[in-house]
Amino acid sequence: MSTSDLYQAVILDHNRSPRNFHPMEGADRRVEGYNPLCGDRLTLWLKLDGGRVADASFEGQGCAVSRAAASLMTAAVKGRTTAEAEALADRFTALVTGRLPDGAAEREPLGKLAVFEGVAKFPLRVKCATLSWHALRAGLRGEGVVTTD
Repeated sequence: MSTSDLYQAVILDHNRSPRNFHPMEGADRRVEGYNPLCGDRLTLWLKLDGGRVADASFEGQGCAVSRAAASLMTAAVKGRTTAEAEALADRFTALVTGRLPDGAAEREPLGKLAVFEGVAKFPLRVKCATLSWHALRAGLRGEGVVTTD
């Protein structure tokens, strides 16, 4: 199995069986996200505790890239400080837009999020991959709605 096939399998798995896909009772933040370009929509819930993301969940509808990105994002930010979550959002965005400096992925591992590296070759998919991350940033700032345009 090639690396490309493995990455595709991870994205398809998270699309079919998204992790943390449920509304959250007692959330501190709720953010609505929408990508008008392709119609992806999501609601992100965050529970913060002492400057940490204690829990994250989402619901929504959209393409495989959008759902898989939200699934992997919610898993990746749990337990991180808000600053670490913001930094991870910056690295992920740089990855999918092709702006991650050479060798940065090795110095600052993205873990399973690296499966989205190929998105940079498909500019129309960048907004799909980053919708949940825009929602995360808005939630960490206390904003409630984000639209990628």
